[in-house]
Amino acid sequence: GSLSAAEPFLDIIDCHTHFYDPSRPGGVPWPGKGSSLYRTVLPRHLREQKTYRKVTGTVIVEASPLVGDNDWLLGLAKDDPFIVGIVGNLNPDDPMFANHARRLARNALFRGIRINSGLLKGDIPKERIAAFRLLAELDLALDVNGGPETPGLLAGLARAVPGLRIVLNHIGNVEVTGKTPSAEWVAGIRSAAEKPNVWCKVSALVEGAARRGGKAPADPMFYKPCLDTVWTAFGAKRLIYGSNWPVCEAAADYGVMQKISLEDAASRGTAALAGFCSLNAKDAYKWIERPGRL
Repeated sequence: GSLSAAEPFLDIIDCHTHFYDPSRPGGVPWPGKGSSLYRTVLPRHLREQKTYRKVTGTVIVEASPLVGDNDWLLGLAKDDPFIVGIVGNLNPDDPMFANHARRLARNALFRGIRINSGLLKGDIPKERIAAFRLLAELDLALDVNGGPETPGLLAGLARAVPGLRIVLNHIGNVEVTGKTPSAEWVAGIRSAAEKPNVWCKVSALVEGAARRGGKAPADPMFYKPCLDTVWTAFGAKRLIYGSNWPVCEAAADYGVMQKISLEDAASRGTAALAGFCSLNAKDAYKWIERPGRL
């Protein structure tokens, strides 16, 4: 039940990283100039990070709304087996959505798209539902990012499109205080977890703990009220490890952030740890095993 008792090798797929290069022609729409994030960030920079346990692969999440940036990431991944999947960025309301999705899905490394939870509020237009159904037909996943109300919104989408694999990002961006989290968020987490086609990505924990300024606490016990909630709701087979690097570094160094998540997962058993680190993401994203990765 502890990390020290786990197998010597642990396959760790970081399922939430961002890579970009502001020096490319035309620059990048995110992050903005003046931000500490505004620099070239590539897979080699992640591999250079001081980690608690070695990261063996990554699923990239595209933050840029430019369709062409999905292709740039696929080009980045072509000769780098460390990249096992890409969650792209496409607008489901774009009239060209179906064309873009079908074209990108022809590349096996393209594993889904991410949207903001605002697209799930209120009555979802039938055209948007059709776009989500197309993702399911293409065997792609849907990441959803948003505030603490997001988990509750996922239950409705999961009912409407039961064949769609849905991944909640950043445990719903709840503020992490070391105390019992908000009742609204807890209820939303439980509601989302009732649907077997919803997974939860344990990422942005340290950002949630550093909203009032300064660095996030390094003690894993500080995060236990939130982590107990998601582990109880989703169980050992639908929680996924992610860092949100390099965004997370404002709140904690990579190694500190990673230790918090992995020590907590290890306390829940060796099988739970292995699932959390890579196997659950294989179910959610169907990420690609690539020769030369390990």
